[in-house]
Amino acid sequence: MTKHIIETLQKFTPCDVSDALVKFGFKNGGYFPNLVRQSQGKSASPNTVVGKAYTVLFAPYDDPNPQIGGGYIDSLPEDSVLVIATTPALQLPQAPYTKVNNALYGGLMSTRAQYLKSKGTVVFGRIRDLAEHRQLEHPVFSYGVGSTAHKPVVKIIGINIPVDVLVEGYPEAEFQTINPGDIVVADENGVVRIPQEEKLLAKVLDFIPRRVSADELVAQDIKEGKPAAESQKLRRSAV
Repeated sequence: MTKHIIETLQKFTPCDVSDALVKFGFKNGGYFPNLVRQSQGKSASPNTVVGKAYTVLFAPYDDPNPQIGGGYIDSLPEDSVLVIATTPALQLPQAPYTKVNNALYGGLMSTRAQYLKSKGTVVFGRIRDLAEHRQLEHPVFSYGVGSTAHKPVVKIIGINIPVDVLVEGYPEAEFQTINPGDIVVADENGVVRIPQEEKLLAKVLDFIPRRVSADELVAQDIKEGKPAAESQKLRRSAV
């Protein structure tokens, strides 16, 4: 089932996924703002990164939870998207979105992730070794970059657990959760999450190709001089 989901969603973009999620009640379209694609996948690969979330949570050393030792990267499942986040104490609703100037992820981690056939990495924080990620052609998304490793300032307290990400909004900022196994979809437009709910996934997978086909007809209508609003209403009415 996972392979089918990945192969289907790779044909589309996070924008297409967001359109579907809005249709089914997610006002923000599952979008996590402010992430930048720092490196792309191989040119022969689909532009859209799709995989199941495998999460890692960092916290400051004064956090009461015990530090988890060992190498989380060696347990990264095939077809996963590694999602690295921090506890709420280290998050900011506005730029630079993180209180941690040290990088949470580096080139050696991408080297191992790629060997294990992970689809990509999303870091709600900073990364380092940009040239290595780009040379590997391993897709990595982050808030920014840094030069110093994480160990002097943060520790890992959770692996493959739900992580909460602070997102600015109106009337106030709120937390959005990524659960292990959620579907992550990302490209140059940004990063979107589809909750791992079988019925929702089925509806999303059914809706996206029909909506994309309708919008392709809208684009053709506009090129032929037809009013955009009229064409959108006509073409999307059957979706």
